[in-house]
Amino acid sequence: MSPRVLLFTGKGGVGKTTAAAATATLAARRGLKTLIVSTDTAHSLADALGAEPGEIAPGLHLHQVDTQKTMERHWGDLRDYARGLLAELGLDEITSEEITVLPGAEEVIALLELREHARSGTWDVIVVDCAPTAETLRLLALPEALDWHMTRLMPMGRRLMKFVSPLVRGVAHVTAPGDDVMNAAERFHRGLLEVRELLTGDHASVRLVLTPEAVVLAEARRTLTSLNLYGYRVDAVIANRVFPAGGADEWRDQWVAAQSRLLDEARESFAPLPVHVVPYLPAEPVGKDALAAVGEVIYAGSDPFAAPAVEPPLRFSADELTLSLPGADRADVDLARKADELIVTAGPYRRILALPSALARRGISGAVLRDGVLRVRFSSGAESDIASGADDPDRTRRE
Repeated sequence: MSPRVLLFTGKGGVGKTTAAAATATLAARRGLKTLIVSTDTAHSLADALGAEPGEIAPGLHLHQVDTQKTMERHWGDLRDYARGLLAELGLDEITSEEITVLPGAEEVIALLELREHARSGTWDVIVVDCAPTAETLRLLALPEALDWHMTRLMPMGRRLMKFVSPLVRGVAHVTAPGDDVMNAAERFHRGLLEVRELLTGDHASVRLVLTPEAVVLAEARRTLTSLNLYGYRVDAVIANRVFPAGGADEWRDQWVAAQSRLLDEARESFAPLPVHVVPYLPAEPVGKDALAAVGEVIYAGSDPFAAPAVEPPLRFSADELTLSLPGADRADVDLARKADELIVTAGPYRRILALPSALARRGISGAVLRDGVLRVRFSSGAESDIASGADDPDRTRRE
C-alpha cells in the first residue's frame, strides 16, 4: 500500500518546518512508521527536531539528502560525461566536480529519493518539508515541463547524435553524448514522471502554512491557485502564530483584532478546506516533545493522516475538462489550444495539458471560469478549432 505523503510549504518564515516536524512527530507517536525529509536546502529540520539524521525517535526517521552520492548511484553516466566534457574544455578536476552539481540539483534529488522511499514499502507516512512557495512551485512544475521537452526532443536527439558525433569531435574537439548518456537522461526523466504520479496521486496532498498577515495571506491564495493548476491537491491550511484573545494589553488587543479579521478572510478564501489554528506559543517549539504537543494542537479532533477528501484538481469527462482554480480571477486566466494540447495560464504560471485522444480529436465549443472552476466544453464534431501554426494557437473564449 502506498504511504500517506504530506507536503508542507508556505512563505519563508511562517513556520512550515515547525508544522511539518510537528506532524511527523505526531504520526510516529500514533504508531505510524514515519519518514520526514526536506527539499529545502536550508536543512532546518534537524535544528527543529534537535537531532541528527537517522532514527530520532521510535518510528520516526529524519532523512537528509546527499546529492553527490545519489547522483553517482543513479546518474553517474551523466556526471561522468559532464566532467569529461569540462576536462576536454580545459577545466581542472576540482572545478569540473563543483560545476556538475547544478543549482537546484539538491531539491530535485530530494524528490527522486522521495520516490524511492515511497516504493520501499517501509513507511506509513512520509512528511516533506518543502522550500518556500516560489521554489516549491518551480520544483513541482519541473516533471511535467521536462516531460514536454523530453518527449519531443529525445527521439530526435538520438537520431541527430548518430550523424553529428563525428562532426562535433572533429570541429569542436569534444565528445558528443553516447547511448549511455542518453539512457541516463531518460532514466532521470522517467524518475521525475514517477515522482509527479506519486505526488498527484490519491495518497498525497499539500498543506499550506501561513501567518495571519495580509501579504502572507495574499501569497497563500496565489499558491493555492498555482498548485491546483499543476494538479496537486491541497487538503488543509495551517494558520500559525495566532494571538489568543483576552488580556488587558491594548497593543496585543489590536493584533488580536487584525488577525481575527484576516483569519475570517482566510476561512472564506480557502473554504471548504479546514483552517487549523496554532496559537502564538510562549517559546519556540524545539525538540520532539514540544513538536508533538504542537501537532496535537494543530489537528485537534481530526485525523491528519486520513486519505485526502478533496477531489483531484483536474478531471475529464466524455465531453468536458474541469480544472479547479480557487481564487483565480477571470482576467488572470487564459486558455489556448495547439494541436492536441491545451495551454492554461493562471497569473504568472502556465501549464501545457496533453488532451486524452477522445478529446484531442474534437473542437472546443466554449470555456467558462465560475466559482473557481474552469470548465472547457468540447464539441461533438471534428477538431474544427485546432490551430495549424505552432506560433499562433487558437484561443478559446472566456465567458
